[in-house]
Amino acid sequence: MLSLLLVTSGTLAGCGERVPPLPNLAPGDVVLAFGDSLTYGTGALPGESYPEVLSTLIGREVIAAGEPGEQTAAGLARLGSVLDTYEPTIMLLCLGGNDMLRKVDPSVIELNLRRIIENARTQGVAVLLIGVPKPALFGGTADFYERIADDLVLPFEGEILNEILKDNMYKSDAVHPNARGYQILAGALADLLRRAGAV
Repeated sequence: MLSLLLVTSGTLAGCGERVPPLPNLAPGDVVLAFGDSLTYGTGALPGESYPEVLSTLIGREVIAAGEPGEQTAAGLARLGSVLDTYEPTIMLLCLGGNDMLRKVDPSVIELNLRRIIENARTQGVAVLLIGVPKPALFGGTADFYERIADDLVLPFEGEILNEILKDNMYKSDAVHPNARGYQILAGALADLLRRAGAV
């Protein structure tokens, strides 16, 4: 029951608002999940990461391109080769947590994220942005994620990771979900992809 409530809190907030559209995915189209350990699936077993669960939920290939420990500057440098390799239609972007843990200036994190998004769009890849909580008690999702989403008109999931990581039942440590937490994250993203018209 609590899983359902968590998904509801992440996906129905702002349901009356119009979600920026994404391309409708054909059966052979690829979704790229790009990020750090949250995308890699740290804290869960192989097969339990959010990209792997999401692939089953939406019936499309979801590539898990997560690098544990990666910061946004390294992600920006890595992006081009990953896009060339997989040629995705949509990218799910979840980066910035390691920058915040290492106290990188928020303006630098925001600039790097904007560049990642702009570079993806230049190659014809649509982007969905996932907000990451600040590494502080009751910190909430960092403000710059919503600002980026508003400015660049992106579908945005800004609450579900924060909700998951508030509950010990759904996390493996202070900053990573467990298998149940990744399932909830995948469910929230599947819902947002549907509302954006991708599936």
